[in-house]
Amino acid sequence: MNFEERALAFPCQGAWLYGILSMPAETASRGVLIVVGGPQYRAGSHRQFTLLARQLASEGIPAMRFDYRGMGDSQGAIQNFEDIGDDISAAIDQFMAAVPGLKEVAIWGLCDAASAAAFYAHRDERVCGLALLNPWVRTGEGAARAYLKHYYLKRVFDPGLWQKIARGRFACKAAGHSLLAMLRTALQSRQRPDTTDQAPAVHASSSAMPLPEKMYEGLNRFNGRILLVLSGDDMTAQEFSDLIATSRQWRKLLRDRKIRRHRLAGANHTFSQQEWREQVATWTRDWLRSW
Repeated sequence: MNFEERALAFPCQGAWLYGILSMPAETASRGVLIVVGGPQYRAGSHRQFTLLARQLASEGIPAMRFDYRGMGDSQGAIQNFEDIGDDISAAIDQFMAAVPGLKEVAIWGLCDAASAAAFYAHRDERVCGLALLNPWVRTGEGAARAYLKHYYLKRVFDPGLWQKIARGRFACKAAGHSLLAMLRTALQSRQRPDTTDQAPAVHASSSAMPLPEKMYEGLNRFNGRILLVLSGDDMTAQEFSDLIATSRQWRKLLRDRKIRRHRLAGANHTFSQQEWREQVATWTRDWLRSW
């Protein structure tokens, strides 16, 4: 093993945060800060964050993963993912102090951690890149459209569904109520004025913005490189894809040459299979070395 691991403790707003640094034998000028999505801690689902950090470190890229306030071993009240900017900043401070020669950091995040990273990155000149996996842009209307398009429509053509109905093993009434509720939500969103291609109001509070608009603003203001990875079998990824498909503004943003996009067919939200995790790690490594 050509790297070492070290436990770290550092302060943030009166609380102590804890993390793990995976440090290569040789120093490097660029590292990866893995931000944890909630509710989980720094190991990640299926130990993905641990394995990712170790693989990057074994290839010469320092990586740090940590628990933000209220998660895992860290102190303090539980924080919403929209409010962990101080935690990310404190982690970068500690990362820089612990790794001699480190000059810049790419933030890696899955789900709402990806969204948190997008909110934060443009405010910190030390952040050179964002690796965003299945970013969380959930709204009631967006979720309804995604389920109608990618779940219920697929179920209509599933022979297993009709076999259950024929055998009386399908709760038709409950499913009907659920489907009608989603149709109502989706139709209501269509009746509202379409604001997806309008720039956010200059004086609007970012915390008051709808989540997709807040995320767009953060990414649009960020000047670094972006890696976007979407799972092929994940409703969160589908909702993000639908957002892009219905917004010229988002499509224009993602056509920027600073953004590299991948879609991993068949993968679920947390990349639970080894081959999926290894592919994500390879894409992350190659992206980090591409500039």
